[in-house]
Amino acid sequence: MKTMIRLAILFTFILLPFFIGNNINVTHNRQNLILETRYNHAIDTATQDAAKALITNASQSSEAQYESLKKLRINQVEAVQTFLNSMYLNFRVFDHKIGQGVIQSYVPLILIVAYDGYYVYYMDEYTNSKGEMELTHVWSPKKPYAHADQYGNTFGFTLDDFVTVNRNSDQKWFEGFRGEISVTAGVPLLRDAKTFDQVRRGSIVNAIQQDLEFYINKYNNFAKKYGVAYTFTLPLISQEEWNNTVNDVGVLSFVQGIPMGTKYYNNYALGGSRVVKKPVYNGIIANGRKYYYSQNACTSSFTTIEVFTTEKDAAASGYIPLDCTVGNRK
Repeated sequence: MKTMIRLAILFTFILLPFFIGNNINVTHNRQNLILETRYNHAIDTATQDAAKALITNASQSSEAQYESLKKLRINQVEAVQTFLNSMYLNFRVFDHKIGQGVIQSYVPLILIVAYDGYYVYYMDEYTNSKGEMELTHVWSPKKPYAHADQYGNTFGFTLDDFVTVNRNSDQKWFEGFRGEISVTAGVPLLRDAKTFDQVRRGSIVNAIQQDLEFYINKYNNFAKKYGVAYTFTLPLISQEEWNNTVNDVGVLSFVQGIPMGTKYYNNYALGGSRVVKKPVYNGIIANGRKYYYSQNACTSSFTTIEVFTTEKDAAASGYIPLDCTVGNRK
């Protein structure tokens, strides 16, 4: 009996540290989950606020009369400041300069997706008034959605099918919606709407991905010099998220390095401005009759005479719907 008691006590002493350690791990994991949920909410809210500020504060006179993404003027500076202010409020440092500096250090970069290019808000070194090197956020110039095909033709893409083309054979420039200039430009990429859209999206996503990696690596090099132990990395972003990124103007933000026990927080958020893109209707003349068609429904080899934003406007100008089930289709 005494032997059994001794063995029980011995096993208790052996297993007790494991039970205690497991209980501590469960507690830490629960706390980390709560923290991660809180941080996710903070970055999602800040990014959505920034996306709204991107357009609502840019040009109040044009907000109610917005017709086209081409005419949209964004305010990337106001968007980023709104993002930071929202983060300050969520982390309760709105009136605390040092705390704000800490929050900014957890934001390696913010990317603003505009209609015909993008901006990067990233960390870089500068010399302060004392002659000392410091890290601060700066803006990149607008980076166009550029592409060059195998024939040397260059393209300036946008978030829809409006495109600027430089034809390599004679260095002539063409600008307009793909369906409008496909015949006159005579460039292979413009002939098929599906192929054009795939190349356009791929070019935009690849350019953004490469720049994100470049600027995060740049920040890591600076961070090591300033004694930051955490290594910033580009989070895994799904293909669906990338598709959403190039669907509309918006904000892509990254928050990394916030301590969570033995781990670090590393996440991103995408905020779209949710601008409703009005359809474009092309007016053409075929066999002596005036027709109109939606660029989202079909294509035509006929030269576009007029462009409308509603079917009502097209009909008022004497155009009738083109049957996209016959003739040239997408």
